[in-house]
Amino acid sequence: MRRTALVSLTLGFALFVALLIWQGAGSVMSTLAVAGWGLLPIAAFHLVPLVLDAAAIQVLVAKSCSLRRATLTRWVGESVNSLLPAGQIGGPIAMVRQMKQRGMAGREAAAAITVSTTLQAVAQIVFALLGLAVFGISAAHRPNDSLWLPMLLATALISALLYAFYVAQRRGLFGWAFRTLSKLSSKRDWSSLLDRADAVDEIVQRMYGQRRPVLASFALSLVGWIVGTVEVWLILQCIGHPVSWVDALLLESLGQAIRGAAFFVPGSLGVQEGGYLLLAPLVGLPADAGLALSLAKRTRELLLGVPGLVHLHFSERGWRRQRASQDSAPLSAATDSAPL
Repeated sequence: MRRTALVSLTLGFALFVALLIWQGAGSVMSTLAVAGWGLLPIAAFHLVPLVLDAAAIQVLVAKSCSLRRATLTRWVGESVNSLLPAGQIGGPIAMVRQMKQRGMAGREAAAAITVSTTLQAVAQIVFALLGLAVFGISAAHRPNDSLWLPMLLATALISALLYAFYVAQRRGLFGWAFRTLSKLSSKRDWSSLLDRADAVDEIVQRMYGQRRPVLASFALSLVGWIVGTVEVWLILQCIGHPVSWVDALLLESLGQAIRGAAFFVPGSLGVQEGGYLLLAPLVGLPADAGLALSLAKRTRELLLGVPGLVHLHFSERGWRRQRASQDSAPLSAATDSAPL
């Protein structure tokens, strides 16, 4: 896994550098520099979709997690996905750990993150289809409509994979995974882990059976994707290349679809830049503006992600110290009560 992530990161970084050199790094950076300090309020605005995504998690486990805790959890997950070489798997794992550290049962946390991540992916597909619809309606007025068929095929493929993932969840994904591992490594006792995996599958089934929370989670995720359009509109305003709301919607929906398709590349490095480079001409933007848009998003990821990773580091340290003190407490009590 680590080797695959390293290879993906290396290829993505190479693509990132190649695109900058191809388009002229100086031209791209000068375009980005026009935004200046305007990138700070844009980064702050991202807290709005962040809270919406957190609410999409919290609504599934309303009795076990507050919105504040869900927001911190979502913040950490996004930071890991954006800045660490763990693909899109590291974020959900970090979110499960964060929820567990804040008092939620591990099996419930795993189920909630699994279901909410699936629903967010479904919402992203709907958002991408919305962008494709906008693109299709306006294709007659665009200088280039060659991306229509590839984007539609990519969306269909991602939808098929997501449906397969959903079916696997409904049929006991975690239990099946651990039973497969137990067959591959028979020397280890997997019984306790199998019981936990079956418990997670049971909670996942229960969550999907609660229609109102599921629909609410999906709706909040979809609104979060749509609100992200404002970020694109603001960035392009700040760098001196304003576009309409429709064009911003097209850029954000299809850009996020391209980024989501490259989930195996850490941070979608290089792929996101290539996506905006392809999409920029569709809304009349020069190539350097498309790359500057992507770099502005990277800047926001750094401004919010680095503090998120710092928070993750100290929360992990605090949790380990707490567990160490709890483990040592029974030993101390036994020592104190032992006869002299």
